[in-house]
Amino acid sequence: MTYGTQQPPFSARQPPPVVIDVARDARVKALVGGSVAGVIGIITLFSALTGQVTGGSGTVAVSAVLGLLFLGIGLLPLIAWRKISRPRRLVFDGFGVRWDDPQGRPWAAGWAELAGVGISRTRQRRVRAADHIIRKTMVRLDLFAADPGFRARHPEMEHMWEFHTVKNGYRLPLGSNPKYVPVIEHAMRRFRPAAFLGVRDEGFVVGLV
Repeated sequence: MTYGTQQPPFSARQPPPVVIDVARDARVKALVGGSVAGVIGIITLFSALTGQVTGGSGTVAVSAVLGLLFLGIGLLPLIAWRKISRPRRLVFDGFGVRWDDPQGRPWAAGWAELAGVGISRTRQRRVRAADHIIRKTMVRLDLFAADPGFRARHPEMEHMWEFHTVKNGYRLPLGSNPKYVPVIEHAMRRFRPAAFLGVRDEGFVVGLV
């Protein structure tokens, strides 16, 4: 006979993991972007073929080419759908950080192996014609090992070693969703606040689209 209240097993007392479904966001962005480009392409091509474009044969030809170009961009998500839609999740839990990517390059790093985990972001300003500006925030997860043997123990993470501008660490690009930043901050404060390095802004990048 057991008296008193039984304590749940240790694993049951762990806070639930924090999961970022990167694949879902990629699918949504691909569908929205592809749909917009496809609609623009169809409208432009239809206008060119039905004589609704003024300015002579040269202008009509340019409109037709632009229509085909936008239509091709709209079809790209369908062509690359298998790659875009493959499962990819960034998970923070009581063990550590892991990248669930069954069809790609999965990896996992325990908290005891990590000296620091930070977020880096770059704000991109892409300038179109007519001074139209698109602002995007590129988000990356940076991981720094606690011991020199980490790199040898984790060859599956080698493709992230000193990626982009990070030094003596690993960088996982997460795309252009700024909503990831507070989610990662919350996860680090929940599971490993002492190892959280905060958010580092790496400035602005200006380009043309």
